[in-house]
Amino acid sequence: MLFLAETGFLSFDRIDSSLPKTVRAFPQGSRTADRTPSWPCSNPARARPFESPTGSYLHRASHRMSIVSRASRLEFQSSNPWPAQIVTQAEIKQSGRKATHLVAFMWCAYFLNYCDRQAVFAMFPVLQSDLGLTDRELGLTGSIFLWVYGLGCPLAGQIADKYSKRVLVVFSLAIWSLVTVGTGFATSAFILLALRAAMGVSESLYMPAAIALTSNAHAPEKRSRAVATLTTAQIVGTVAGAWFGGWMAHQGYWREAFFILGAIGLLYCLPYAMFLRTVNEDAEVETKRADGTLAITELVKVPTFLLLCVVFPTFVFGLWMLYSWLPSFLYEKYSLDLADAAFTATAYLQSTTFIGLLGGGFLADKLFLRTKAARLWLMAISLMLCAPCLHWIGSAESLDATRIAAAGFGLFSGFFIGNVFPAAFEVVPANTRASAVGLLNFCGAALSGFAPLVGGIWKKSVGLERMLSYTSLAFAVAAVLLVLGILYLFPKDYERIHHDGA
Repeated sequence: MLFLAETGFLSFDRIDSSLPKTVRAFPQGSRTADRTPSWPCSNPARARPFESPTGSYLHRASHRMSIVSRASRLEFQSSNPWPAQIVTQAEIKQSGRKATHLVAFMWCAYFLNYCDRQAVFAMFPVLQSDLGLTDRELGLTGSIFLWVYGLGCPLAGQIADKYSKRVLVVFSLAIWSLVTVGTGFATSAFILLALRAAMGVSESLYMPAAIALTSNAHAPEKRSRAVATLTTAQIVGTVAGAWFGGWMAHQGYWREAFFILGAIGLLYCLPYAMFLRTVNEDAEVETKRADGTLAITELVKVPTFLLLCVVFPTFVFGLWMLYSWLPSFLYEKYSLDLADAAFTATAYLQSTTFIGLLGGGFLADKLFLRTKAARLWLMAISLMLCAPCLHWIGSAESLDATRIAAAGFGLFSGFFIGNVFPAAFEVVPANTRASAVGLLNFCGAALSGFAPLVGGIWKKSVGLERMLSYTSLAFAVAAVLLVLGILYLFPKDYERIHHDGA
């Protein structure tokens, strides 16, 4: 394998637990080079980061890197007593494939996560007639889920940072699938709302661990694409869940819809668990690590992260306003049937979000090589462009205009969704990533949980049109706050987490 040693650049993503840990060579003068070696040391007590007994570092002459192209291997040769670490091309390819497979397996579980939670919103008219639910109770099906989900996320993040993320994601999938099956047996508003709360608890265990596992498997310059690809499951799951739920409800089989969705999740647990047994879940440490027992005590010390805890809920509030009430809004305003209303409310919104996610992830990773604030800048642009689209969705005079506005909102919102967690990881310790996701989700759910409820309470008096207009103003304010944070908070936070004690 050819390697241009003079450039000093080499990076292998670490994912397979059967392979040695990440081997990296960095340019001269890079602080990242002065890190703990990833290969075993014969005398750990004497070891210092990439240093020989005489005190010379990896990029100095005493650590010469030899090219062994015929054997297709990379070998570190040194006068120190550490054994050489060899990584073959086949192992590198295997590691890359394993990272891709990880995203694929996580994607399928996350797809089911959103199918199961979103199907109920396409069934509102049928649930009103079959179970006698009021508009307020329909709104609570979304609000209770989000509030309980949000409360569970910080605890789930703390558990994921301390214990096995692999076990946690499989356990979460099994429990929420059982709850989904149980939802099909609901006979009253009370039982349905109790099951939505149980759904919130079980699904809250998944996302912090899933995002952290995916991020740990990818280098910083590839992280947005990996997380964005995983997050497309949210988009496809929302569309599929809403369409399937609306179609089954229209046929008179809304209970069977929950039975089918839950059964699929339970069947998927076995191959999911078998694959994750082969995955190494350790974080790649490109930042300093937190020393505290509670990760939240470290996270609240980071001003940029606290700003994200304000901006993210504002964005999610608008998102859930659309998720929970747009199907019903289109059903009533344009006299569509349930299946068509559910499809229109999700397909135009989510298909362009899919494009925005992938495009935003790719663009963020490219711009990251130029500025470390690239992800935050894309999020600010996203909020600025989403604001007018949100207003237009409610005020449009025709169905076609509403579709265009929803498509625009979806496209620009993808830039935000795909970058919010990778952006947070730039300013928090590497071993608090799951907790960071959990705390952001808590803040997001605490506010956005009011979106379905407010929509139900003020649906007739205020109207969804005006509520969307007010929310668009909040988006514009959040964009301004984020720009100020990029200029005045992010540089110090990034420097501190990557260099001070790294």
